[in-house]
Amino acid sequence: MLRKLFILVAVAGTLAVPADAARRTAAQQIVSQQLLMPGVTYQRQVQFTSRGPVVLDVVTAPKPDGSLYTLGPALAHGVLFGTEPLTGIEKDASGAATVVGVNGDFFTGSGPPTGIVMRGGALDSAPISSRSSLVIAPDGTLTVAPVAFDGTWRGTGQRRQLDVNDKPVAGHTTLYTPAWGATTPSESAGVVADVIGSLPPLQPNAVASGVVTEQDGAGGIPIPPGGAVLVSRGAQAPHLSAEAPPGQTIEIRPTLTPNLNGKLAAIGGGPLLVSAGKAVFRANESFDDAVLNSRGARSAVGQLADGRILLVTAEGGGSAYSAGMTNYELANAMVNLGAVTAMGLGSGTPAGMAFDGALLTRPSTKAEPPVGDALLLSYTGVYAAPPSSDVVSPNGDGFDDTETFSYKLIAPSQVTATLSGPGGALITLAQDAEQPGVHTVTWNGQPNTEGQWKFVVSGTATGGATTTAERDVLLDNTLGALQVSPPSGHLAAGSTAVTAAFQLAHPATVSATIETRTGIVLATLVNKRLQPGAQSLPWNGRLWTGSLAFTGAYQVHVVATNSIGTVSLVAPFVARR
Repeated sequence: MLRKLFILVAVAGTLAVPADAARRTAAQQIVSQQLLMPGVTYQRQVQFTSRGPVVLDVVTAPKPDGSLYTLGPALAHGVLFGTEPLTGIEKDASGAATVVGVNGDFFTGSGPPTGIVMRGGALDSAPISSRSSLVIAPDGTLTVAPVAFDGTWRGTGQRRQLDVNDKPVAGHTTLYTPAWGATTPSESAGVVADVIGSLPPLQPNAVASGVVTEQDGAGGIPIPPGGAVLVSRGAQAPHLSAEAPPGQTIEIRPTLTPNLNGKLAAIGGGPLLVSAGKAVFRANESFDDAVLNSRGARSAVGQLADGRILLVTAEGGGSAYSAGMTNYELANAMVNLGAVTAMGLGSGTPAGMAFDGALLTRPSTKAEPPVGDALLLSYTGVYAAPPSSDVVSPNGDGFDDTETFSYKLIAPSQVTATLSGPGGALITLAQDAEQPGVHTVTWNGQPNTEGQWKFVVSGTATGGATTTAERDVLLDNTLGALQVSPPSGHLAAGSTAVTAAFQLAHPATVSATIETRTGIVLATLVNKRLQPGAQSLPWNGRLWTGSLAFTGAYQVHVVATNSIGTVSLVAPFVARR
């Protein structure tokens, strides 16, 4: 037996291309909304269009000013040259924050991401000047613009060009930092590699200096933690050999235009979708028409006029589920959501959205695809997970008689967890100093006062501010003890296949249906107001069409609504001819 509580909101809206045409067609949206974590909401919008349904997943979050909320890229396995599912990237980050995010930049093969990666103000990967980059300021302001890169190194001679954490290119010099991975790429003879034992993180438009501790003539060199390896090829190799021998101080200058020194983070992607609140039809970036004009899964990031962040994924997978969007359709969707600026991210199969290590979107393929990097919105305050059930029903039927609440701490904190209910009832569930991690508390449903209750957990980190998370739970004894007998019914003309029995503690409008295990309604047993007491509803084995059902796995779904709230129970059974 399962208990469910659903909240659905239906609104009218528009989402098509062009925007004025969308308003004329007045396509309808069905929106379901939930609170992911304090201040962060998630909506799933389903729009019905002439090309089929389109599923749009939307996360709205506070401006990431760096106090509790930050926005920035995260690398697969923490390095550029690797891939893993978006949910894996989030699980890797879960010890330091509670995160929601979307796939990041375009990538090929096993990585690295195509464009810029800048984390914590340090440059990991250079941008592509022919595509937009998303730049995140410490105050949470987003800027979408092309960024150009010009890197140099210098030993005893003149400044010479370099690449940063890029695949080997003949005649080029490349700096490999720990962000690349454990070792430099394997290369044939004709290279010179300088090991720099200690090198500060690369700050844009600033000089980073380190001493050469070793010089080698091969690829596959281990990259020292906190250091780097500089590799020169072809005609550049003799310069590195002569001008930066062991013991020589070497200077690295990564220059970005515009100057991103002091910016918090950046991620590549593109193209520009929204500028000054208007959808951009063509940004003239280096994307071919197949990428821009095909309908499929796409992700984007944007900012509202009040500074809040939008993370959006248009799901793909085919016209039967979600037809996806073109690039310009996504641009108009971002405008309709209120974005004043927005940029596209990787599209196609890798496009997806996840929260706390679990997918919010449905993958276009059977398995969740890997990605090179992700764009994550991180929250470092106390987080309360949804309760184990939306409804607690301490009526002694053995189901949902108790409620379990869980919460997560990022830092050691002084914690207070309470429940407040009707009539001013207040229960303290926890009050103690607790360590980082996930903690749980259980409520036995007493006092048995029906109505809406609120779970509130506050945490004060040592020397930090107090953060609070809340979750609602309904205490409702109206519906209980649902059973279906026999558990395996016989489908035959003129006989009862199964009987659904349940208890009503209060008068309620009751709907009882026979459904498939996926929730498709096949027959209705009752849909009217019932008085308290034991209820028994037989099913004759027939569908709403009047024909006899086939052998299969089914469920009885009972929903009861009154002044206390709406609750439901589900009980599975099988039936055979």
